[in-house]
Amino acid sequence: MTLVGTGALLRAAEDGRHGVGAFNAVLLEQLEAVLAGAAQADAAVVVQVSENAVAYRGALRPLAAAAAAAVAATGTPASLHLDHATRPELVREAVESGFTSVMYDGARLPWAENVERTRALTGWCHERGVWVEAELGEVGGKDGAHAPGVRTDPEEAARFVERTGVDALAVAVGSSHAMTERRAELDLALVARLREAVPVPLVLHGSSGVPDDTLAAAVAAGMRKINLSTHLNAVFTGAVRDVLAREPALVDPRRYLAPARAAMADEVARVLGVLGAAGGASAL
Repeated sequence: MTLVGTGALLRAAEDGRHGVGAFNAVLLEQLEAVLAGAAQADAAVVVQVSENAVAYRGALRPLAAAAAAAVAATGTPASLHLDHATRPELVREAVESGFTSVMYDGARLPWAENVERTRALTGWCHERGVWVEAELGEVGGKDGAHAPGVRTDPEEAARFVERTGVDALAVAVGSSHAMTERRAELDLALVARLREAVPVPLVLHGSSGVPDDTLAAAVAAGMRKINLSTHLNAVFTGAVRDVLAREPALVDPRRYLAPARAAMADEVARVLGVLGAAGGASAL
């Protein structure tokens, strides 16, 4: 199957009242795990590559080519999304490399500058048929808006969407990036208010720190795109540690990366079930 549009996945999720799993990949094995887990759950999925992952790999285009080839080799409906891009030139390169959606993160900019830059990039992307996510206020874990007590104002969010024309909005409701313990408490009443005020899908960043029952409740309250990275990294790395602890003399990376890939795929499938997405691939 070829890549599908993120917008199509979100529209189907809105119709079905479920969440769309958006999972980050740095390694080829993680990319394969995301797609294998989605196939296992019979669910559509968003494969995400972050600006940090691009910096680690040293280039964007090889990641895009690998993702497109991996999706084409499966029957899994999947989109390819650029996550947390702060550089407009990287957004443009992603679009030219076949990404079906991008997130422009201007959250650390002053309000007016964030609006103007986001509006300009959104217009450019829309001319090329690419879906755009943005962020209002910083998403935390990095001294941002998902720090304790920081929340997105529904009226301000609605104005931001109106002025920029974005297709989805990442909002601060109590989660935080890079959490390794699943103890975040979301403001579900605020999620519902944002859903009423904002005419585009809401995105939850920092979902790794959110317990399963709270993730399911957030989806029920109106969250649609659920970003997950750190939790899956922990599952992947934990499996590597387990293998090397049992076989400390092991040197063939395939012998420890294959179990890690399988463990991550199983967790992707399980999380998609929590989001209510399992069995939904046939709708696309």
